Amino acid sequence: MHQKWQRWNTASRKWLWILVVLGIIAAIPVIYDRYRTESSSNNVELVYNYRGLVETASYQAHPEEYLQQQLDQLKAAGVTSMAMFESTLDDFKKSRRIMMFNAGDVASMTKSVIPTNDNYTYILFTNEENAGRLSPLIEDTFTGIGIGVKPWEFNGQKGLILETSPEDAVLKPMQPDPIAFEMLRSKGFNIVPRMSDSLPYNQEAMDKLLAYYQANGVKRVLFEGDSVKGFNDNEDMNSLQGFANLLNQYGIGIAAIENLKQPQKGLSKLAYDTDYNVARLYSLSDRDAAALSPETIADRFALATKDRNIRMLYINVAPSRNVTKATITDSVENIVKTLQEPGNAIKQMENNGFKMGQAGAFHIYDSAGQRYFKMVVVLGGVAFVALLVSYFIPALTLIAFVLGLIGSAGLYVLKPTLFEQALALLVAISAPTIAVLLAVRKLNEMNAANAGLTSGRRLAHAVVTYIKTAIISMSAIPFVIALLNNITYSLVLNQFRGVSLLHAAPIGLIAIYVVLYRGGKPLQQIGKLFRTPITLVWVVAAAVLGVLGLYYLSRTGNGGSVSSIEMTFRTFLENTFHVRPRSKELVAHPLFLLGIFLSLRYRNVVYLMIFTVIGQLSMVDTFAHIHSPMKISFVRDLLGLGLGFIFGLIAIGVWQVLEGCWKRWVPRLRRP
Repeated sequence: MHQKWQRWNTASRKWLWILVVLGIIAAIPVIYDRYRTESSSNNVELVYNYRGLVETASYQAHPEEYLQQQLDQLKAAGVTSMAMFESTLDDFKKSRRIMMFNAGDVASMTKSVIPTNDNYTYILFTNEENAGRLSPLIEDTFTGIGIGVKPWEFNGQKGLILETSPEDAVLKPMQPDPIAFEMLRSKGFNIVPRMSDSLPYNQEAMDKLLAYYQANGVKRVLFEGDSVKGFNDNEDMNSLQGFANLLNQYGIGIAAIENLKQPQKGLSKLAYDTDYNVARLYSLSDRDAAALSPETIADRFALATKDRNIRMLYINVAPSRNVTKATITDSVENIVKTLQEPGNAIKQMENNGFKMGQAGAFHIYDSAGQRYFKMVVVLGGVAFVALLVSYFIPALTLIAFVLGLIGSAGLYVLKPTLFEQALALLVAISAPTIAVLLAVRKLNEMNAANAGLTSGRRLAHAVVTYIKTAIISMSAIPFVIALLNNITYSLVLNQFRGVSLLHAAPIGLIAIYVVLYRGGKPLQQIGKLFRTPITLVWVVAAAVLGVLGLYYLSRTGNGGSVSSIEMTFRTFLENTFHVRPRSKELVAHPLFLLGIFLSLRYRNVVYLMIFTVIGQLSMVDTFAHIHSPMKISFVRDLLGLGLGFIFGLIAIGVWQVLEGCWKRWVPRLRRP
């Protein structure tokens, strides 16, 4: 019975491989849907921070003249939109629309005694237009939150008294400055309003505001602070759904800011309720806008749009004190040079197939049969994981497959997102592990059967193994794409978990296979290891490997640290090939080719395979960065394989030369 069970498990591998192939075929329509989705939005919106520009102008001798000059310059350079924050009294003060006083100031102005129990805010409008346009806005805002407002006049100038302290009054957000709004529209700028959630949500007022935005061509809003509009009142008012309904009614989408420490609260729900009418946004800080060279900023913009599905580029500006020049400076000129010459950011993006304009959302393509194709993909994915089990514990092959199907069904019902991520991760681990494991097995067979292969045959076997291993490793890619084909991953509203495990597990599994399975039965090898004396060399080697392992894991994910030397190398690769291959692959792929070549002569070089699996898993991991367009990831993998192959051949040639020199000169040196 035991022998029959073993035969069933061994025979099942063939059927499991067939299921894997069927899973790959079934993934093709899903891959095509994702390709169409990624190709559906090509507009890039250049958004400038208007509040920062106004603040910068307030430091100039002629603020209004300076502001108009800079706006004209930015428009000519290609900036398409202006981001307008909700206005505050401080904003109106900086733009010279109002003057603001406290009770002490008014007492001095009127030569009276300061009130003992009134700490009010006093506002004077600087002209009749400002009074007519801003007075109703200020009154509506403050009376709407229960703060009294009374008319006031001083020296013939109209004003208001706000029954709250100046410190409190300046914190209250209002509708964006309507005068500035109209001025920017007249100059041809689109408006991207920034909305906060600091005041109680009001559906009626929001309806009126969004109608105004729609009438003025607003297509997308951006949120300020740590939550979206309506989040704080959602529990009591269901305000997120109400806000989403209004956004849908007026055809206005939202923006998701890249690389925030914490996602803005409520963004995922709002995105879902607006049918993912979302554009990703890259924010250039005011410090970087001033300090970085135009070429560097231009490269950032080009990479963000091409490699990370960014469709909005947000440019911050702030005044800075230049002690060397004894003047107040800003980054406007640097940004103009970035967008035009010498940075040529707009030209670079247009050469990549993008157009400058208002950012649109991706159109989600979801073909009718995608659900059924994914079922076959799941079947193939479970088969892939069972295959991995079969190469370590053959007796558990069928059990692993059956349990995998049962577990997948249960997890799909209870937590579908966790299910798709878990299966994608397990397949991503299985494929490169199996690929390198089969390469090690082939090496063992050839070492046992063919002693003394010529260099030409060793090279031929190395090349064939290199190609076969890459194909098996990359067979995980269709599964990762199909299982994680959801717009939430592309928009980084949801993220693939387990990247560190993906980088570590194949290395550990190959190490176990090489150490325990290559030289005989695993249990015998374990006993042999326990009987082996531990030397100082072992301790030092373990310490070195531990440090290297920690450094390697620190490089995984989006937060990995990169040295300045590597950044220079990355820039060189990007500029040379237009798509940058991954650095790990440019090391691991040549090492793999060299390792195969050497292992066919020096048996123990096979331990090198433990580290070369990094290149194989890296090819799969590239597609776990789902916010990167699929075609970019494919090109990146192919470039890595091609360059790795060339570098590997060079390494083999160098080894042959060094080996020849060693054989020729060492015997002569040993002669007395």
